[in-house]
Amino acid sequence: MTTIGIIGAGHIGSQVARLAIKSGYDVVISNSRGPETLSALIQELGPKACAATPLEAAKAGDVVVVTVPLKSYRAVPVEPLAGKIVIDTNNYYPQRDGHIPELDNESTTTSELLQNHLPTSKVVKAFNHIYAAELTTHGQPAGSKNRRALVIAGDDAQAKATVTHLLDQFGFDTVDAGPLKEGWRIQRDTPGYGPRRTAEELRRDLAAARRYADM
Repeated sequence: MTTIGIIGAGHIGSQVARLAIKSGYDVVISNSRGPETLSALIQELGPKACAATPLEAAKAGDVVVVTVPLKSYRAVPVEPLAGKIVIDTNNYYPQRDGHIPELDNESTTTSELLQNHLPTSKVVKAFNHIYAAELTTHGQPAGSKNRRALVIAGDDAQAKATVTHLLDQFGFDTVDAGPLKEGWRIQRDTPGYGPRRTAEELRRDLAAARRYADM
């Protein structure tokens, strides 16, 4: 893996780009407004980064991060992501995204929606429960005492192993919540959503998570 494609250049996307460049990857980053609007970010990131359209970022990335408002997930290109690992950072905020019935009744999760949209991609949930600014300030070398951990969820073991390696390079331990359907355990308003947690603490938070209907 040499290139990370990023669809969405907001708070999370730009921070992941910074981490990826620092870790030696090439970055192809896009947003919905056009590559020309990303000139300042590209200047900051340096020669290993370039701005592109979402389609170009999807084609270029060995691994592709999708970090767009959930309401826009159907605009993510499908064909160029076939067979690829897709990291999903999305959260559901009804006031922003509008009401999505299958999320309101908790019959599915945000990442399962994206997986259904990208049927041959390998979707892994990650980066959704950390404040963007902390991505570049909380990372620590492997083995550090009280190293911060981040949760992943996914249905493909190899894809999760790749994302775990990436998170380690970025400075974080990983806690595997299980398949995509368990991603709800780290959605908004759950114990692990937001605060700094070690791996042990995050595992307790995942176990303590409750469905919205049970809160």
